[in-house]
Amino acid sequence: MSLSVSLLGRADPAALPQTLPLFSSAVRAGFPSPADDHLDTDLDLHRHVVKRPASTYFVRAEGDSMIGDGIHHGDLLVVDRSLEALPGRIIVIAVDGELTVKRLEQVGQRGYLRASNPAYKPIPLEGRESHVWGVVTHVLHSLPGAPLP
Repeated sequence: MSLSVSLLGRADPAALPQTLPLFSSAVRAGFPSPADDHLDTDLDLHRHVVKRPASTYFVRAEGDSMIGDGIHHGDLLVVDRSLEALPGRIIVIAVDGELTVKRLEQVGQRGYLRASNPAYKPIPLEGRESHVWGVVTHVLHSLPGAPLP
């Protein structure tokens, strides 16, 4: 299954900050240290992932072509329209009227879209109608066993 996206909505620049507790130390994946368990400050997740609210929107990923970049079916992608689509960046793009998310690559003067799942071939952009919708800046996904949105 290729990876497409469905538009969810724009970032609300007037959204009230909703802060959540942020621990002052990183979470260790090894043995926990009880001495580090204290709150440092609050974190507004929206402010953390949305740098330019007027040009940011959210999409839901569908498919498996970008699993190598940590983008899974059902993930929420934060997309910024104000960023330039440079080679190496993961972008949301309409190709021949179909929205997709892929990594932009350039070989010589030719542009390609590359999936991060080796089961998919690169998509040449030459001779196709394409329009970049923005650059993916963050990916949010649920872990196995977590309730779905």
